[in-house]
Amino acid sequence: MSNARASHLTRRGVLAAGGALGLGAALAACGDDDAKSGGSAAKEDASAQSGPWTFEDDRGTTVKLDKVPANIVAFTGVAAALFDYGIVVKGVFGPTKTADGKPDVQAGDLDISKVEILGNVWDEFNVEKYAALAPDVLITTMYDKAGTLWYVPEASKDKIAKLAPSVGISVYDRQLTAPLEQVWKLAESLGADVTGAKATDAKKSFETAATRLRAAAKARPEIKVLAGSASDQIFYVSGTNLSVDLEYFKSLGVNFVEPPESAKAEGGGWFESLSWENVDKYPADIIMMDDRAQAIQPDAITKATWKKLAAVKAGQVIPRAAEPILSYEKCAPLLDALAEAIEKAKKVS
Repeated sequence: MSNARASHLTRRGVLAAGGALGLGAALAACGDDDAKSGGSAAKEDASAQSGPWTFEDDRGTTVKLDKVPANIVAFTGVAAALFDYGIVVKGVFGPTKTADGKPDVQAGDLDISKVEILGNVWDEFNVEKYAALAPDVLITTMYDKAGTLWYVPEASKDKIAKLAPSVGISVYDRQLTAPLEQVWKLAESLGADVTGAKATDAKKSFETAATRLRAAAKARPEIKVLAGSASDQIFYVSGTNLSVDLEYFKSLGVNFVEPPESAKAEGGGWFESLSWENVDKYPADIIMMDDRAQAIQPDAITKATWKKLAAVKAGQVIPRAAEPILSYEKCAPLLDALAEAIEKAKKVS
């Protein structure tokens, strides 16, 4: 890989990174240039609401429409978060269904048979189908300072932009609570009843889980946690300083393995790439593994060096939602799972 490529991580590379840590890194770094409606949680038809709609996104861009968007198209994970608040989208793009046709982990509780899937993999976005939906707004996340819209292909972004305004939710170099609050506000603006029991109970559960995780981390500071992702040739170790989930967990006191900045340089500051021969470089008591379809899952890893890791032998490997669904309902269990793992972990490193 050239020094120029190493110094500028492409969007494809970010697909592999901490908040988006996974198989895509190998492709980018190595030279691939190329509603459960929630009952009362939402109004039956947001478009029936009167008056104009205004929303300021994380780019500082204010979208203004004559009425509340009815035809919403969103990145799958964002659509799943909105669904938890009772907001139903018309179309999605991004990982939505697996090779066997089942819902992708990022689809959450979406009924994927009831949405138009415009693209299911990186760089796939059917602009003609998008136009046919007569979209009012496109909503997705952002993984850089520039406000690049996640999973909107570079080659067709201008055509897509002309069809509807966009809303970007930043998941770059901030703590999880920030995008959670932004999606909460967005859902409310779209018609969700965020004062109802479903929404408020989910938020309380998140706050309770955060308190539990803080207490667990404080009680067991010796427990070392590593965030990893597996591909056939490379094991990625994520740093915590860019990923919304890891930054937040760290703020609660979780003791993470932290590769030095020099080691993460090739990964754009997100991660360090290790060969499987060196997978034991960082001792850890708990390993959190990327749960997305593009990453090899722990039960499918056959490398002998992996099986020899102390945390693996101790059965202390848990999933990590590297691209968390940004609703309190979906994020509360992530905190509880990590807290439980720390509470129960044996010190093996």
